Amino acid sequence: MMDKDGECTMPMYKKAMFILLIIVAAAVGGTYYGLHDEEKSAVLESAGTNEGNLPAREITVYVTGAVNKPGLVKVPEGARAADAVNACGGLLPTADSEKVNMAQALKDGQQLKVPEKSVMANKNDVSKSDRSNVDKSKAGGSGDLININTADEKALDTLPGVGPAMAKRIIEYRETEGAFQSIEDIKKIRGIGEAKFAKLKDKICI
Repeated sequence: MMDKDGECTMPMYKKAMFILLIIVAAAVGGTYYGLHDEEKSAVLESAGTNEGNLPAREITVYVTGAVNKPGLVKVPEGARAADAVNACGGLLPTADSEKVNMAQALKDGQQLKVPEKSVMANKNDVSKSDRSNVDKSKAGGSGDLININTADEKALDTLPGVGPAMAKRIIEYRETEGAFQSIEDIKKIRGIGEAKFAKLKDKICI
């Protein structure tokens, strides 16, 4: 259709139809992209959920030494040395736990060795115990009591009323007459009567 100036113009109903088509196309396009975004979000959410449900990754560690069940064990990724030791049934009594860092993080394929206490350390412990027993024997033996059959002169000298001279007489008596058969026998030592024995009887033993 030509207007009065000779230019071609579109009828009004065609303009209306054209505008309507544009609106419909925009609406359809918006709906499509909206549905597409929702589907994409649903897929991502589903993937995240599935990933969260996956079991924790495990690593394999070789544990040797002073544990109850040495060998290969599986522990969760990020586990510590203590976890691997527990998986092996725990430490043996001979294990030297101070030489193992139980807090160290483990890696797949790692070897964890738990050493045993050295023989020298055990010997030192025994030697200390033996020396302690010897010292107790020299001092008199049972608790705070002085054993008049085994105590040396220094230990006997600590008894009330017993000086160096009397301590020597007690030792000489043991050497010549033999061991005391009862604590009352100490009264056979010159200088120890009933009064002094009363002070000694709760301090001595045989």
